[in-house]
Amino acid sequence: MTVRAIFPGTFDPLTYGHLDLISRAAKLFSPLLVAVNAGLSGAKTPLFSIEERLELLKAELAHLPNVDVCAFSGLLVDFARAQHSMTVLRGLRNSTDCDYEMQLAHMNGQLEPNLEVVFLASKAEYSVVRASWVKEIAVLGGDVSAFVTPRVGKALKLKLMAEG
Repeated sequence: MTVRAIFPGTFDPLTYGHLDLISRAAKLFSPLLVAVNAGLSGAKTPLFSIEERLELLKAELAHLPNVDVCAFSGLLVDFARAQHSMTVLRGLRNSTDCDYEMQLAHMNGQLEPNLEVVFLASKAEYSVVRASWVKEIAVLGGDVSAFVTPRVGKALKLKLMAEG
């Protein structure tokens, strides 16, 4: 039996932690749909446009034939229904993530009782990697090469130079 799963996120920027979770999840789910949140609300203001994030993800995931990438906006449960997938994958780095993700899973479960959320623990080496911190390190001129691929690192430098 194949299970179609959705891995949603902002991926701003795409990190080694994201890539590790996606490559591991691609072994568990087929197809795996990496869904980039285009309609952000609240405090999250992306550095990269939705088009740039999609392009980076597609380039970095080209070697995974059962992984598709697309954008979505609105409620995740509505997107899941539209995709005919009631399985959502979420990564957990630590207990703080666990508390937050459990609350989110319960809220989404109230909106869509058939939605199943599957948690995948990050590898220890990625447990402290946060995209927002990577962005901050890059903005302050730090070396982010331990956290992002060379392609993403180059895109970060170019983006920050352009915003200058």
